[in-house]
Amino acid sequence: MSAQSRSGKTSFNVIRLGENDVDDLIALESLCFAYHWTREQFLLGLERNAFVVFGIREAERLVGYIAFSVILDEMEILNIAVHPDARRRGMGAVLLESALAYSREKQVAKSFLDVKESNAPAIALYEKYGYKQIGVRKKYYPDTREDALLYRCDL
Repeated sequence: MSAQSRSGKTSFNVIRLGENDVDDLIALESLCFAYHWTREQFLLGLERNAFVVFGIREAERLVGYIAFSVILDEMEILNIAVHPDARRRGMGAVLLESALAYSREKQVAKSFLDVKESNAPAIALYEKYGYKQIGVRKKYYPDTREDALLYRCDL
């Protein structure tokens, strides 16, 4: 699926990722996060359809992905990552829009996520798409012991 950001300036080919993409997902995760998912976590989630993963490739290289779960009428964003060399080009927005569009097609009513309180670019992106802060999880992140801000968006 080809997707374009709300600004209309950027267009990327968003694809659904699967078990064959796990090595690329792990490589991207290790570039983006100090604390990241393991091969087993990715494989288990994909094999059991516990979550959906959309990605963007450029020249065969995975440069961005979003992982999210859909259960009944709720969607939760589990992770979103963009390669450090590919940031500030609208990929995060396109990935988020793709996940939201997929969720609306599945008649999802609300979306949730948590984000590190220091992650200002992510917070700005989520708020741009209608997410509102609804809570805080104290010392939630194992790598930094940083608080997680809880967000909700009604679809």
